[in-house]
Amino acid sequence: MSGRNYQDALNRFHDLRVMVIGDVMVDAYLFGQVDRISPEAPVPVVSVTRRTSRLGGAANVALNLKALGAEPVLCSVIGKDARGEEFLQLLKHEDLPGNGIISSNRRITTTKFRVIGNNTQMLRVDEENTHDLDESDQQDLLQKIGTMLGKEELHAIIFQDYNKGVLTSGLIDRVMAMAAKKNIPVCVDPKQKNFLQFKGASLFKPNLKELREGLNREISADDRQSLEAAAAFFHENQGTGVFMTTLSDKGVYISRQLPGGKTEQHLIPAYVRKIADVSGAGDTVIAVATLCLAAGVDAYGIAAISNLAGGLVCEEVGGVPVNREKLMQEVISLI
Repeated sequence: MSGRNYQDALNRFHDLRVMVIGDVMVDAYLFGQVDRISPEAPVPVVSVTRRTSRLGGAANVALNLKALGAEPVLCSVIGKDARGEEFLQLLKHEDLPGNGIISSNRRITTTKFRVIGNNTQMLRVDEENTHDLDESDQQDLLQKIGTMLGKEELHAIIFQDYNKGVLTSGLIDRVMAMAAKKNIPVCVDPKQKNFLQFKGASLFKPNLKELREGLNREISADDRQSLEAAAAFFHENQGTGVFMTTLSDKGVYISRQLPGGKTEQHLIPAYVRKIADVSGAGDTVIAVATLCLAAGVDAYGIAAISNLAGGLVCEEVGGVPVNREKLMQEVISLI
C-alpha cells in the first residue's frame, strides 16, 4: 500500500464499530508552576493554576477510537462512588456511550492523580482496587457483553488490561469463545498477570517491558533475533495472527502469520520527536492498530501508522487521544 492507499484505509475507520473491554479509570491532573522548594521537606512546591480530569485506561482507548472516526462500545466495571459518577459524566461529556459500564458497590473507581509542575510530572498518586472482580460482578459484566454482542455488529474487540481486576481469566476465556463463534477479531494490549491467557488473538501488542516480564526472558530492541524468537512463540504456541511490540524510541516490531507457516516481519524505526509525556501512548497504539487490522491494512501499515500515532500523542502533556488530521497528514507525507 502507498501513503494514499493508507489514507483511504483511515477513511474507512468511520464504518467500524469496536468493543473495548478492560480497566477504566479517571486521570486527574493538577497543573501548576514550580519556583521554590518547600521549607517542610526537600520537595518542590507546585502552585496550582489548573485542574482537569480525563478518561483513562480502556476509556482512553475508546476515546482514541472515537477521535479516529470509529464507534466505540466500552464495557467495564467502576465503583459506585463519587469518582464513578465523575467517570460517567466524563463519558457523557465526550459523547461516549455508558450502557456497557457497571457500577459496583464492591469496588472503587480507579483514579490516578498526577501533579504537573512546569510541564513536568512531579508526582502520581493512585487510588484503586487491583483484586479480580468477584463472581457477581464478573457475571454481570459477561451478561452485559453477551447481550451487546448479540445486538450490535462489531468489527473487532479490544482487551485493554491494566491489572486492575476487570479482565479475569474466566472473563477472558468466555469472551474469546464468544468472539470466535461470531468470527470477530480480538486485539490485546496485555499486562503480566494474564499475559498468556489470550490464545488465538488476532493481534497481540505488548510493549518491550511487558514482553520481557510476560515471557520471563531477555529481549532487546537491538537484537532482531530475540524479537523474532518471541514472535515465533506467539505464532506457534499462542496461535497469534499478528504480533506487535512497541520499542519506545526504537520504534515498532511486527510479525504477521502467513499461509504455509511463513511470516511477514518489519521493524519500523521511530521518528524523532519532542517527547512531552508518554502516558496514554499505548492506548493510542492499540486503538490505531485494531482499526487498521479491521480495515484490511497490511502488516507494514499497521505498524507504521500505529508508530506515527503513538509518537504524536507523546508530544502532548497528559493522556490525550490522537489527532486524526495530524495523523492523516503524517501518513501521507511519511509512509
